[in-house]
This record gives sequence, C-alpha cells and structure tokens, in this order.
Amino acid sequence: MNPLTALYGGVTALRNTLFERGILRSRRLRQPVVSVGNLSVGGSGKTPFVIALGELLQARGIRFDVLSRGYRRKTSGILIVDPEGQASDFGDEPLLIARRLRVPVIVGESRYEAGRAAEEKFQSQLHILDDGFQHRSLARDFDIVLLTEHDFDDALLPAGRLREPLSSLARADAIVLPADVALDPKLGHPTRGHPKLDYPALRGKPIWRVERELILPYQHSDSAAPIVFCGIARPEQFFAQLRAAGIKPAAEIAFRDHHAYSKTDIARLLAMRSKLGAGGFLTTEKDAINLGPEQRALEPLAIATLKLTLANPAEIVDTILAKTIFRPMP
Repeated sequence: MNPLTALYGGVTALRNTLFERGILRSRRLRQPVVSVGNLSVGGSGKTPFVIALGELLQARGIRFDVLSRGYRRKTSGILIVDPEGQASDFGDEPLLIARRLRVPVIVGESRYEAGRAAEEKFQSQLHILDDGFQHRSLARDFDIVLLTEHDFDDALLPAGRLREPLSSLARADAIVLPADVALDPKLGHPTRGHPKLDYPALRGKPIWRVERELILPYQHSDSAAPIVFCGIARPEQFFAQLRAAGIKPAAEIAFRDHHAYSKTDIARLLAMRSKLGAGGFLTTEKDAINLGPEQRALEPLAIATLKLTLANPAEIVDTILAKTIFRPMP
C-alpha cells in the first residue's frame, strides 16, 4: 500500500471516530438538513442531483435553500449567490444551482454559519447541504451518497480517488447508483465482474437509481465538427458520451476540474479552430459558467447539459420528507 494512502486512511478513520464518539461535535441548525455527497473526488453527479432533487421539492411546494462551500471562489465569508454573478465570486457549482433552481444558495467556509444566515433571511423549511458527506461539523437529518461504478474498485487518496472507504456508507441514509450498475440481490454488490464478495454497508439501505442523459442543443454534421473542451472531473466520460451521440469532434481538450478560463485559453481555442477548420465549439454547462463573459468570443458555442432522472421520484421525496420536515415529534 502507498504509505501516503495509509496515512490518509488513518487520519480519515481517526476523524470519523472522534465524531462518532462525540469528541468532535456537529452543530445543528433549526431546520432539517439533507446532505448530498459522495465518496470520491468529483464526477459523481452531485450538482445535477441537487438540481433534480430541488425540482422535485419545488413540485411539492417545499421551500428550501442550498448550502455550499463555494469551492475555488476568490471571495471569503458568508455570501448569498447572485444568479447573475460570476463563478469567481461564488464558485461554479453554487452559481449553476442558483441559476437552475432560482432558490437561495448560500456559500461559506462554515456551512453551519451559512445555514444560520439562511435561517435569518429566508423562510426555508429545509436545507440541502451540497457535497456534505465529509462535512461532519454540520449535523444532518438525512444523508444521501452518490456512487459511481468506479468507486467499488478504487483506492483511497492519493493512490485513488476515494475520500473515504466503502465502509463509510454505513453512515448513509440512502445510496444513489447509476441505473446501469447491476446489484446482486443476495450479496448487495455490483455484478460487473467485481471480485469483492460483499458490501455490508449497502445492506438494508434504500438504493435509488438515476439515469444520466446528456442533452445536446443540436447535432453537428461531419463537415462542421466542433472542438470539444471541458474542465470537469471525468472529461473522458463526457467525450465518450458525445461520440456515442454521433458527434465526431475535430479535437478534444481537457482542462482541470473547475477551470477558470483566461484570455490565453480563449486564444488557444480560437487558434485551434482556425487551424483545424472546425465548425465551432461544444462544452458543458459548468464550463459555460466558468467562461463567464469570455463565452461571447467562442461563438458559435454549443452547451451540453446533464440531466438526471430519478426512478420512483415520488417515493424518494416521501422518504426524505418523512425523516425531515414531516418527522413525528418525539
């Protein structure tokens, strides 16, 4: 085992033990908290899931806000996200959530303080904690964990992408899996050739299924192949989805996750389009957020959006509400 991985695993286990024994304490907000998180670094679809869950709650007339760290923002402190603002001020994912859901989104280094600010200003019945599974300093009433098919064979950081081992799923109230990952009904583990025999932490927990659909604004012809670029956690997955949809890119360019695009990046992309005779550009919704006003220089620019559809959505919302805002008083 990588010694750094062993060290990371030891520190993670110690931290979790301190919370479980009450030595490190979680602070509780007045209104219930539903956490949406994962085990691995990026690429599990947390933001699209928050948006999909938010739309379901809105359809029920539930008032809620979203609490987020605001990863890689250049500001500090507690801020209410302005949907017309910039990613540098709020972070790309909180800004995307605010634009799509049009609900209060509050960013802060302390999600507890962000929640306090939300409770002072808004009349929310519920807080959604974005990327919250490891943020144990804020107490939550319902923990949702998204998994990918890669998580079952992965290793802890830094050798792999896992923030925590699979055994941490014991803390989860519900687990979300892609619809195409099959589970053995007896063993409760993916059947896609995995050598492990059992995942006890999955037993007895609701398993919710999601379909991921990439929505494309139009189909490119072969004579107008686009330059495809993105700065997301799993760019190869995005490129593969486009190819499966019949798009043949003139080039595929991957930037680091949450990449903030500069004028130098724009010049590089424009030069490549000129060199290859490409018909335009194609990127993700999150990248469009990070392009900001530089978007205009890349016209024609097509933006692909990721849509998550939950199986049995009414049952999912009923389960969450029964354990949060509609929970019987003790």
